[in-house]
Amino acid sequence: MTAILKKNEEAARILKEVLELRSEPVAVKLVREDEEFPSGYPLPEKQISYCQSVTQARHGAKFMMPLNMHMCNVGASVMGMMPVPEKVASGEFHFSQGIHETLGATKKMIDEAAQVPFKTKGTVVCPLKDANFEPDAVIFIDIPERIYWFGPLYTSKKGGRVHYTTAPFQAACVDATATPVKTGEPNISLGCMGCRKKTDLKPDELIMGVPGGLIYDMAATLDRYRTEVMPKANRTG
Repeated sequence: MTAILKKNEEAARILKEVLELRSEPVAVKLVREDEEFPSGYPLPEKQISYCQSVTQARHGAKFMMPLNMHMCNVGASVMGMMPVPEKVASGEFHFSQGIHETLGATKKMIDEAAQVPFKTKGTVVCPLKDANFEPDAVIFIDIPERIYWFGPLYTSKKGGRVHYTTAPFQAACVDATATPVKTGEPNISLGCMGCRKKTDLKPDELIMGVPGGLIYDMAATLDRYRTEVMPKANRTG
């Protein structure tokens, strides 16, 4: 077992055990243009969207996904694999879903969405416990009480408040991946039209994206919370 795999396995164990997660934390690697894909991750059997790959990975799936395996160009463009399609950039694509009352309102949402700040050629997703790489982001899908704890974990040393940003669309790609990667801060999404249409995201679940570099300190702090903090909270549903 490599050192990074062992480190990821231990962090995943603590996170899942202490938070009582419904499913596995998902490690995401954004493969830069000059990098090789890590070995040991198969291609999906057919094209799938990024949000589908994440929600399948929470249940144990592992995927290596170059651009040609990404079914959704919205997600692929957010993560630096291709230019933003014209109908997406103009707001026309998402405006057709009927949520916004004007095209301008939809375009404003797209203009303010984070994008990965470097070029990539694909993604790798898998349970954190199975990751033989240092993740760019770690994604959690669970009920609010479990997602709540990432706020305390993030502010336990630095203090202050946590500021989250979300929108009716692009939960997995923008909110849970590009935003944490770009800002270096965790971010929460309430889910989106695409995720709630194409994946098994449940009505009571939120999505949390955490920058990969933070996850190890969070796991260590959570181990302390297990005995010193969490017994003071009502964690029953």
